[in-house]
Amino acid sequence: MTQRIALLGNPNTGKTSLFNRLTGSYAHVGNWSGVTVDKKIGKLHGGRGHLVDLPGVYDLDPLSADEAVVARFLMEEQFDAMINIIDASQLERNLQLTAQLLEIGKPLQIGLNMIDVAINRGTQIDAKALAAALGVEVFPIVARTGDGCDVLLTSLHTEAVTPLHIDYGEATEQAITAIMEQATLQLNERWMAVQYLAGNRVFVEHLERRSPQIIEIRKQLEAQLGRFIHAHITECRRNWAIAMRASAVVEEKTDQKTWTDRIDTVVTHPIFGLPIFFAVLYGLFHITFNWVGSPLSDLLSAFIEGPLSAGVVWILSVIGASGFIQDLLIDGVIAGVGGVLVFVPQIFVLFFFISFLEDSGYMARVAIVMDRFMQMVGLNGKSFIPMIIGFGCNVPGIMAARSVEEERERLVTIFISPFMSCSARLPIYAVFAGSFFASNQALIVLSLYILGIVLALIAAKVFSKILAAEDATSLFMVEQPPYRVPQWLTLWRSTWQKGKGFVRKAGTFIFGGSVVIWLLAYTGPAGFDVNMNDSFLAMIGGVIAMLLVPIGFGTWQAGAALITGFLAKEVVVSTMAIIYAVNESELGRQLSGQFTPLSAYSFMAFVLLYVPCLATVAVIRREVGSAKLTWVASLYGLFVAYGVSFIIYQTGLLLGFS
Repeated sequence: MTQRIALLGNPNTGKTSLFNRLTGSYAHVGNWSGVTVDKKIGKLHGGRGHLVDLPGVYDLDPLSADEAVVARFLMEEQFDAMINIIDASQLERNLQLTAQLLEIGKPLQIGLNMIDVAINRGTQIDAKALAAALGVEVFPIVARTGDGCDVLLTSLHTEAVTPLHIDYGEATEQAITAIMEQATLQLNERWMAVQYLAGNRVFVEHLERRSPQIIEIRKQLEAQLGRFIHAHITECRRNWAIAMRASAVVEEKTDQKTWTDRIDTVVTHPIFGLPIFFAVLYGLFHITFNWVGSPLSDLLSAFIEGPLSAGVVWILSVIGASGFIQDLLIDGVIAGVGGVLVFVPQIFVLFFFISFLEDSGYMARVAIVMDRFMQMVGLNGKSFIPMIIGFGCNVPGIMAARSVEEERERLVTIFISPFMSCSARLPIYAVFAGSFFASNQALIVLSLYILGIVLALIAAKVFSKILAAEDATSLFMVEQPPYRVPQWLTLWRSTWQKGKGFVRKAGTFIFGGSVVIWLLAYTGPAGFDVNMNDSFLAMIGGVIAMLLVPIGFGTWQAGAALITGFLAKEVVVSTMAIIYAVNESELGRQLSGQFTPLSAYSFMAFVLLYVPCLATVAVIRREVGSAKLTWVASLYGLFVAYGVSFIIYQTGLLLGFS
C-alpha cells in the first residue's frame, strides 16, 4: 500500500527545501513566507509513497485562501502520517501548531530544523528531551543541505498513536464531549470538535451542516467562560508550548545580538530602507544590462545572425526549398523567435540575482519596508510579496495573492499585480533602452519598475475605496528569516525554474505567433507576397494607429505590435523584428527612424501598463471567480496606460524633449 505523508509547518521553516530533498523534485524555495500557496505532491525516494507539501501556517484556523488548503486537506483527504518541520529558533511559536497536529492522532515525526540559527541566537535545545516530552520522534535536520533528512524516511511509522489531550478546563471539556455526541464524531475525531470551538471556519461550516444544534453549545460555553473561546483555547495551547519548550531548552542567552539583527537596523530603517531597495534594484539592472547580460546577448545574437542563419539558408538551398518556405523560416521564424531568444542571457542574469535576493532573506525585509506605504493605500506589506513575485512573472504573483488574508485586500492585490514589470517586458526594454538610452539603460529600466510600483499603489488606493464595505482591518505578519548565503545549486535551480518558462514560450508560443504574424505580413487583400504596407498585418495595426498619435507612436507597426503583445509581451519584439525584416542588432537602427527618445519612453510605459497577457488574464479569471471582475482587472490598465503615456509624451513636448 502506498503511503501518503503530509508535510506541515509554520511559514519559512524549510518545508519546501525538505520536500525537494525527500522527493528529488524541485519546487520553488524562497527564504520568505508565502512560497507555497497550494499543495504540492512528490514521490518519496525509495518508492516509500508520496509526500504532500502543504502551505505554511501558524494555526489550522485559516485566515487566507492558501491556509484553508491545510484545514480542508486534514479534514477531507486520506493520509497515513505527518512530518512536522519546526524552526528551532522559534520553538514556542512553532509548537502551537504541533499541538494541533498531535491532537489529530495520526503518526507524527518532527524535523527540528535551523538548529544552527538557534545556537547563533544563544539557544541550545536537547532534541531527546523534546522527543520525550512530546511523545514522538524528533530529528535534528538541516533542510538546506540535506543533513539528517534521510533519517525521517527510514524511521517513518504509520501505526496508530494516542492523540494529544490538552486539558482545556472542565467547562470546555464538557462542551467538546457534547459536540462529539451531537455531531456523531468518533473518539479519534475529538480534534475536530476542538477546532470547531476554536472558530476554525472550515470545521464550523462542516459540523454545523451535520448538526445545527451545536451552535447553542458554543454560545453557552462562551457565556460561561466570559471570553472568546478561541482566545481561551489559544492560551491553553500556548501554556502547553511553553512547558514543552522549558523541558527541551538547555541554555538561553536573551541578549544575543546576531548579524541579522545588525543588518536589519539598516535595511529596514524607516527612512533609508526604501532608498536601499531602489539602489539594490539599480545595481541589479546595471549588472544585467551593462556588465553581464548585454555582452552575452551580443554573443548569442551574433551566433543567430551568422552561423545559424547561414546554416539554415544552406540547408534549405540543398534540399531545394521554395522561396516561400525560405522566407517563412528566415524572415518569420528565425527573425521572430531569434529576436526574443537573444535576450535569454539577460533574463537568466536578472532571475539569478532575484533568486539571490529571495534566498538570502532580503525580500522578506522589502515587504516590511513597504508596509508603511501599503497601509496608506488600504493594504499591508504582505500584499507587496505577490507584487515582488510578479517581477518574474505576473501569473505566480497573482496566485501568491492567496496568502493575503482579507478578501478585499486579496482582490485589490490581484488587480494591481499586472502593473509589476515582468520578465516578458524585459526584451522590449532592452531593445528600446539600448537603442535610445544606451548610456543610461539601468536607470531607464529602474524608472519603469518604479513607475509600475507607484501606479499600482495609486490604483490600490482607488480600488480599496471602491471595494471597502466596512472598516476591515488585517494583521500584517511576515517572517523575518535570518540572512543566509544561498547555495549555488539552489540558486541555479531557482534561476532555471524561473527562466525555463521564458525559453519554453520562445520555442512554442512565440514560434507559433511568429509564423502567424509573418503570414499576416506576407498576405493581403491583393494576395500573397504583398507590400508590407498593404498586408493584413498593416490593416490590423492601422485600426488603432490614429489613436496612438497623441501618445507619440501613431504608426501601424506600433499598433500591430501592441495588439499581438496581448498574447505574450515578448511577441512585441517578435512582431517588430518580422515587420522590419531585420535581426536584433539592426532592429534598434530601424526603430530610430520610427521613434524619438521621448516616444520610445512613452511606448515602454504603455507596454508596462496596458492589458495583461493572455496567461495572466486566465489566472485572474480563475482566482477572482468572476467574469465581470476579470474584465475590470484586464481592461482598466489600458486606460491608465493611455493616460500615463499621453502625459509623458505631451509634457515632454512642452518641455522641449524629442
